[in-house]
Amino acid sequence: MSDASQKQAPKQTPSADEHDASLVARIAHGERAALHELYVKYYQRVLRFLYRMTGKLELAQEGVNDVMLVVWEKAGSFTGRSKVSTWIMGIAYRKGLKILEKSRRWSERFRTVDFQEWNEPSTSSSEHMEEVILKDLLARGLASLPPEQRAVVELTYYQGCSYQEISEIAGCPVNTVKTRMFHARAKLRKLLPELGADGPLG
Repeated sequence: MSDASQKQAPKQTPSADEHDASLVARIAHGERAALHELYVKYYQRVLRFLYRMTGKLELAQEGVNDVMLVVWEKAGSFTGRSKVSTWIMGIAYRKGLKILEKSRRWSERFRTVDFQEWNEPSTSSSEHMEEVILKDLLARGLASLPPEQRAVVELTYYQGCSYQEISEIAGCPVNTVKTRMFHARAKLRKLLPELGADGPLG
């Protein structure tokens, strides 16, 4: 192959995680622009995760800022042994548990979910209404689970994480993750029909 052909060979673009890792490295050197880019990329993902853990939008919003503050302060300690997304969601998981513990000291209201913050307005479409009702039921079912089980369901079905990734995020063995999922599914199978019968869906 000639030198000209070698020069024309396309360069490989970095993967999403490699790009995230470069942002973390820049953050470790105090680059606020890199923190802003990472914040924008992960804001919705972390917000939805913390919202489903806490059941309170305002707590979730505060939690996102707390998570990113930890990223800013601890970026230099990131070793790359896990994905950046796993590292960030691990911070969010621990932050969510702390938020719940703090909230539990003065109120049990974190179990009440404000569905209007997330559900789209209803229309005349029966299919759309069925989708809204299903989301409503699932959200209430998740809110009834213990935080650790709720997090496993959220990370699996909404975040697309594997059990191995969840074990890294939650800091527990894979078998513990599987056990939490087993109990969460069992409770949801029992709770969802009851919610459908008794919940104020009309």
